[in-house]
Amino acid sequence: MAGGNLFPGQNFNGLMRACEKRPISVETLEEAVAEIEGEVRSRLEREVSSESIGELVMDKLRALDDVAYVRFASVYRQFKDIDRFIEELQQLRKIACARIACAKIACAKIACAKIA
Repeated sequence: MAGGNLFPGQNFNGLMRACEKRPISVETLEEAVAEIEGEVRSRLEREVSSESIGELVMDKLRALDDVAYVRFASVYRQFKDIDRFIEELQQLRKIACARIACAKIACAKIACAKIA
């Protein structure tokens, strides 16, 4: 898998390292890289900062795997202290809880539709 010329090596390597030993297939990572590169290309900017690409990587990882996201964020954001790191984890927990709540609502709607 290649990072492509739009995907800075540092972010690409960070993505790969964050996903080590996680249940994320190579195909999924390749799709993530392709989507990030597509997003960058769609901006039609001559240059896109590595910071901007890093944020795209974090968004993608947040959706793929919470642990990989935390790994990447801890290096990328270079948390200055444990309190800032805990704040990030709490934010991630809120997002995860919202996803679970949405999934439960969707399941309930499907169950009600089957009964009706």
